[in-house]
Amino acid sequence: MDFRSRGITWHTLFLLFLLFSAIFPLSFSAANQPHKAKNLATHRLSSSAVFKVQGNVYPLGHYTVTLNIGYPAKPYDLDIDSGSDITWVQCDAPCKGCTKPRDQLYKPNHNLVQCAEQLCSEVHLPTDHNCASPDDQCDYEVEYADNGSSLGVLVRDYINFQFTNGSVVRPKIAFGCGYDQKYAGSTSPPSTAGVIGLGNGRASILTQLHSLGLIRNVVGHCLSSRGGGFLFFGDDPVPTSGIFWTTMLHTSSEKHYSSGPAELLFNGKATKVKGLQLIFDSGSSYTYFNSLVYQAVVNLVSDDLKGKQLTRATDDPSLPVCWKGPKSFKSLSDVKKYFKPLAFIFTKTKNVQMHLPPEAYLIITKHGNVCFGILDGTEVGLENLNIIGDISLQDKMVIYDNEKQQIGWASSNCDRLPNVERDLEGDFPHPYAANLGIFGNGYPASFENIDDQ
Repeated sequence: MDFRSRGITWHTLFLLFLLFSAIFPLSFSAANQPHKAKNLATHRLSSSAVFKVQGNVYPLGHYTVTLNIGYPAKPYDLDIDSGSDITWVQCDAPCKGCTKPRDQLYKPNHNLVQCAEQLCSEVHLPTDHNCASPDDQCDYEVEYADNGSSLGVLVRDYINFQFTNGSVVRPKIAFGCGYDQKYAGSTSPPSTAGVIGLGNGRASILTQLHSLGLIRNVVGHCLSSRGGGFLFFGDDPVPTSGIFWTTMLHTSSEKHYSSGPAELLFNGKATKVKGLQLIFDSGSSYTYFNSLVYQAVVNLVSDDLKGKQLTRATDDPSLPVCWKGPKSFKSLSDVKKYFKPLAFIFTKTKNVQMHLPPEAYLIITKHGNVCFGILDGTEVGLENLNIIGDISLQDKMVIYDNEKQQIGWASSNCDRLPNVERDLEGDFPHPYAANLGIFGNGYPASFENIDDQ
């Protein structure tokens, strides 16, 4: 055998091996290396994270979602609020105005967001963001339209997200650790652990998930009139047809969703109520109009009830305007025949209406009366704002599409969740145990510094 010829053959094979390795490096190394976050992010864009929702308009007065935060993960029930963008949980700092026992409060663990971070500047006005030292903690304060508020610090921790394709990821997300809460009005403070802000500000969970490339910049909810429903991040559950779309209105200081102008219809007929700008607010139990609009709508409904078997129930404290019938009402089906539908017609978008059947503006109280679920916003400090609250958003899939700059809705069975491959409330014993082999480095996926990867 010619040894020299054999040597040339092995040398050639070795060169071919090096060339092949350079062209196809993952063929040899992928099994031993974690995927880059950017590769995963591209994969995730076609999916959405979905959460079960609990609650109702009456008697609870709110809808909530449970987020599993930290490692090991602990559950926190949060009020769903599309009218704000900051998510916060009650903080063991210690806490003022907290309603949860101490063992159910969130305890920071060397994970404060620093003042010099870009994210910190997003929760402050430019004139208010001053850092004595770059390493200072990042404070936040969020004030709500009802004069309630939360004050605290921003932290960053793992949050579990179940995707509609069956996988689970746990990015590190920034949120507020609220150690000073104030609640408006004479009602009892909510029993929830905090608020999940669904607004489109840069500090919102939605924007952070989108910035990581995990989802499209879309969020939505479907609140059932029978209680419960679902919340989703991303556009996977959005139907391809049957959605009514209207244009979002934007100002530089607002981080909620609004549209308009809109006109009010009563029983399909035009009224004198025109030019409304409407805020879609899942954090509000009821719908609110400014005083002039409110009084006009009350008059329309009251005048139409004349001669019917309903009288004002002034002794029912549930809501300002209530009626009683010949006998106690047990459900809204008992009173639908007395009331006419309302509707908003959005004048900048041709033929787009939001229909409000009687179920979308009435409740049946524990006293057996029917009450008007549209309230005077000016009277409670909302000034000239007009808010579409949960009562009018029930049994509709509502979509906030920040890429198309549109708000959409469609009648929907909100008791039925989008198809997922695992129990949405399930948790896993280890933060990477359910990641379908995506991460091989033995650590939870944090997606931090994604631009550097």
